[in-house]
Amino acid sequence: MDYYLNVLEFILKGSIVTLKLYIITAIFSPIVGILAAMGKISEYKYIKKVLALYTWVFRGTPLLLQLFFAYYGLPALGISLQPFTAAALTFILNYGAYLTEIFRAGIESIGKGQYEAARVLGLNYYQTMFRIIIPQTIKRILPPTSNEAINLIKDSALVAAIGLGDTLRSAKQIVTRDFTISPFVIAAILYLIFSSGVVNVFTRLEKKYSRYE
Repeated sequence: MDYYLNVLEFILKGSIVTLKLYIITAIFSPIVGILAAMGKISEYKYIKKVLALYTWVFRGTPLLLQLFFAYYGLPALGISLQPFTAAALTFILNYGAYLTEIFRAGIESIGKGQYEAARVLGLNYYQTMFRIIIPQTIKRILPPTSNEAINLIKDSALVAAIGLGDTLRSAKQIVTRDFTISPFVIAAILYLIFSSGVVNVFTRLEKKYSRYE
């Protein structure tokens, strides 16, 4: 029993890294997504081209490759990042690219009549977006955003490739040392708990924003 408690304690220490990466990505990638989505539907063609390139690159290449580039490739350009910093930056930009397209599609799904009504009421562009359009958009983008939030939990295991002691890497260290699969089972249970928590949060959000439909 003491052995399994020690294993659980060791893996939970790795889970702190997983949760920190998740929280940072969950906070900043939606900000990137919203700003980039608004840029992509703006009238500024050069901004639209830059953002199109950004989403094309980050959605079209493997996340692991991006992670390797940030940690192993940038030093060749004179930019050295700590493992966690490299991971956080990569995940924010990667998930920001996916959320950009989700948010853009959600915003463009709102009827033009909403914009015309806001103009009649004397609202400017930003007031229209944040008071009228985005609240309605949130309800429509919750399901695909929920999928991305769940994928983020699983993708966080990729950071083990650059030496970060996350949940999976901690479990693998014990498996390699003790030749037992129980740490993988414990890690799987922890990932399932994290995923269930995310699903519960988004279920509550869908109920909250259902009034905008």
